[in-house]
Amino acid sequence: GNTGLYGATSGKLFAAGQAGSRFAVRNSGATAVIEGAGNHCCEYMTGGTVVVLGPIGRNFGAGMTNGVAYALDETGGFASRCNPDTVAIVPLEEADESVLLDLIHQHLERAQSPRAKAILEGWDHYRPMFRKIVPNALPVQNAATPTLPLAQPQPAAPHLQRKTA
Repeated sequence: GNTGLYGATSGKLFAAGQAGSRFAVRNSGATAVIEGAGNHCCEYMTGGTVVVLGPIGRNFGAGMTNGVAYALDETGGFASRCNPDTVAIVPLEEADESVLLDLIHQHLERAQSPRAKAILEGWDHYRPMFRKIVPNALPVQNAATPTLPLAQPQPAAPHLQRKTA
């Protein structure tokens, strides 16, 4: 149906079927594997992970600011259905492959999905068709990209410090 996982903050969903429009809108922490989605999938997503193992409608990832999505692009036309103003399609890394395989295995186990079974059995065929979608606002991290150290908390200014008796 439409608006599945709207505003989800946690949990997992494994659906052996296609979701309607606006799937995982405002998802901020849930993990989902579905077998297709309508328009506006992952719109305004702020966290979590979504894997789509089938066809996807237009405007994927509009307003996405965090989280990650993976899409199976069997026709080669997925890029034209993404919102390039807010998301980028980046190459899968070894760690992504591990995450994908784990989630597809869970999808098979929990949803008894024939689609998941076919993808796992033909992984060498399907693996090159997976796309990783990340928000443009986030730097792409990989082994060659150094991470910035976190800022250390600073003590409060003397006039803001609590006085103890």
